[in-house]
Amino acid sequence: MLDLGAGSGAITARLAVAGARVIAVERDPRLAARLRRRFDSDPRVRVVEADLCWVKLPRREFLVVASPPFSLTTALCRRLLGDPGVRLAAAELIIQDGAARWLASPRPRDAETAWWTARYEVRLASRVSAASFTPPPSVATARVSIRPRPMPGRAQRQLRTLLRGAYRGPAGRAGAVAASTVLASAGVVRGRRLLIQAGVDPGAAAGEVTAEQWYRLALILTGRAEVADGGGSGWRR
Repeated sequence: MLDLGAGSGAITARLAVAGARVIAVERDPRLAARLRRRFDSDPRVRVVEADLCWVKLPRREFLVVASPPFSLTTALCRRLLGDPGVRLAAAELIIQDGAARWLASPRPRDAETAWWTARYEVRLASRVSAASFTPPPSVATARVSIRPRPMPGRAQRQLRTLLRGAYRGPAGRAGAVAASTVLASAGVVRGRRLLIQAGVDPGAAAGEVTAEQWYRLALILTGRAEVADGGGSGWRR
């Protein structure tokens, strides 16, 4: 597990007690030194003094449990959710409430957020009391749970094509994008049929399409309808 922005080690300590192997990443030299002193005799914890936006991520699957600096939420999401090569198995993030709500919204606010949330299910898990922090934050906070959706590389490339076309302008319409950029050889009629199969209104604007619908559409267009029809949930119990 990675604790990104480990601070004084509150989350790191709880993870280690639970039996996890933890990489605690902290940029501040003083806090990193304090972490090393605190966990010097604990073989389950390795402290890395680095910026969470640039630290080298594991090549194999990894988990993230973290309460990063609120100002770095978008940068962290780009790092964890934006790169198809990152092998994120799950994440639990404590972030500012407003950021948690837009990240977990069913309808992505832009192409970048659609890319993240069509490939990962993001759920608003709970609000977090200010009393949980030292010192307490001046804004409301929440925890989001993130899990990858089962999505092969071909479907991810298809999703990228869809989103690039759909968000070219504010008036981009999902139906036109599917027919012109993906289904030109199949014809508009079949394109409309596949959109409907994915639950997308052929006349809907791109901003009205949910992350789940983008996910389903990418699978259907790459012949993975059986995964889409099965719900494709990435949640692990």
